[in-house]
Amino acid sequence: MNWKLNSLLIAGLAATTAPIVAHAKIYVSVEQAQKILIPNKPLVKNPIIITDELQDKMRSASSVRQVFQGDRIWKAADGSWFIVDEVVGKHEMITYAVALSPSGAVTGIEILEYVESYGYEVAEAQWRNQFIGKTASDPIKLNQDIQNIGGATLSCKHLTDGVKRVAVLYDIALKNQSQAPKAK
Repeated sequence: MNWKLNSLLIAGLAATTAPIVAHAKIYVSVEQAQKILIPNKPLVKNPIIITDELQDKMRSASSVRQVFQGDRIWKAADGSWFIVDEVVGKHEMITYAVALSPSGAVTGIEILEYVESYGYEVAEAQWRNQFIGKTASDPIKLNQDIQNIGGATLSCKHLTDGVKRVAVLYDIALKNQSQAPKAK
């Protein structure tokens, strides 16, 4: 028996068996994000020890399950903070940076690296700007004070929760660090 394959069948098989390619993109480096978010201010690395108690408080306030790394925190002489964190998008990690004023208000967010196939719209300034001015006392909740992006719901939710975690970190661990470091 001689089989003739339909070209549409071949195209359909090829499409269903082709690997899904992630939309991996590095937007900015840590150093570039520092210059964007806290321009013209020298930053000094200010790592802190994240105790289990602190981790638990941050987790309960934000619902982010990934462990926070306390070694990616910088402080400016004026008391501003620059913090790098990671949250899971849908399947892959999203690396982002948050800048906080000396009073703990978000002054900006930059997406450093995004690896997911969908949802990369969270890197757009219009969405990120919703966080400016937010503090730990604000809800910082998706569909409450932060708008969702259709097709990017999990990335939006997890980044929103991550920003809440950073705001809570400031509130319970950083704001009492009264002495500003000397720039190096």
